[in-house]
Amino acid sequence: MDHKLLVDLISVPLFTGVIGYITNWTGVIMMFESVTFHGVRIPGLKLLYPYLPRRVQILPVFKDGNRVGWQGMIPSRAEKMASLAIDKSLARVGTMADLYRELEPEAIAEHVVEVVQPQLRQIVDQVMVGENLRIWNAAPDFARELVYKRVEAEFPKNAERLTDEIGAHLDELIDIKLMATQYLAANPELLNEMFRSAGAKELKFMRNFGFYFGYPMGFVLVGVLHFVPHWWVLPIGGMIIGWLVNYFAVMIVFEPIERSVWAPWRQGLLLRRRDEVIAYYARIFAFKVLTIENITNELLYGARADRSMSLLDRVLRTSIDDAVGRAKIAVRLTVGSADYERIKATLLPVALDLTPGIVGHEDFSNRQSEKVRVFLDAQMKKLSNADFGQILRCSVEQDEWLLFLHGGVLGGIAGFLHLAIFGA
Repeated sequence: MDHKLLVDLISVPLFTGVIGYITNWTGVIMMFESVTFHGVRIPGLKLLYPYLPRRVQILPVFKDGNRVGWQGMIPSRAEKMASLAIDKSLARVGTMADLYRELEPEAIAEHVVEVVQPQLRQIVDQVMVGENLRIWNAAPDFARELVYKRVEAEFPKNAERLTDEIGAHLDELIDIKLMATQYLAANPELLNEMFRSAGAKELKFMRNFGFYFGYPMGFVLVGVLHFVPHWWVLPIGGMIIGWLVNYFAVMIVFEPIERSVWAPWRQGLLLRRRDEVIAYYARIFAFKVLTIENITNELLYGARADRSMSLLDRVLRTSIDDAVGRAKIAVRLTVGSADYERIKATLLPVALDLTPGIVGHEDFSNRQSEKVRVFLDAQMKKLSNADFGQILRCSVEQDEWLLFLHGGVLGGIAGFLHLAIFGA
């Protein structure tokens, strides 16, 4: 056998196999790292940036139109992925009100009572003293005791009234899509966690596929080189193999959506494990995104917080009137009508101060998150394969051509490296 042919038969497949592995290994890294953008300012880029093609502008290599660097593909698409995930999952098969019902408002009310009831007398004192220490201290014992007992007796009913009112207006109070997208955009590492956990098998396959595919393709390249013995065959062949390595790895993971006899692997690898992937997805969203703490924070401080504050204020004012009940005349005579109205107004800030203690109980939060997980898991399993596949694919779809280009460039470099070591 010709010595040159023997060298090529040994070295070229090894080069294409190793470079294929490196291509897909670094491609996986590009998908996840880094979580935040790292780059440098380029003078004049801000002027040039608006004229670049849209396909280039949206690459995770640009930030603010004047910095060039890199952010992982998945973290850079956190907002888009969250938006699409909500659109294709919860928004398709339920509403925020449906989710709230799964949290069992009556259980929330019971928890509020359990946490706050022991503090009620102290809270009443805090409100009253804050408004008029002298008058409240001078009030007859019977009047104060009437208020204490009435508030304690009525509190469970008023806590339930509050949770019912929130549930009835929840879709007006919370934009769940905006809440989720903003949270994931601020915490892109959660998407990394979800995809690395849910797609661990596929990511391992993508890395190994580079060698499995690149090595035999090296023999094909040797055959082409035998019939077309030109120096440029290796770099160009390496570029084609590097491009194909990434292309087929991505396609096998995501395509076809439905089972097909035309694909040797029958169906996209992630689609074949959709129940497992959904379980990971539901857990991340339930325990990290759609938590009782985050929902409460969105209610109190989110984009529609003014509506929540208005509702809370109205319910609290009604509640204190009901709680005082028959003692209302005595209380008004004791503290005065104007002071009584101010007392009702001070309940809202006191209630807000109590909120962290109510939602911050770990056992309670975990129980509520588990209910959300079960709900999301069940609802997402109703999705069609097409909708579910789109949620998964959107993580790389816009930038996958960059992965293919990355593979082509590394393949071309490998071809030139082989020429430098073994000659033409």
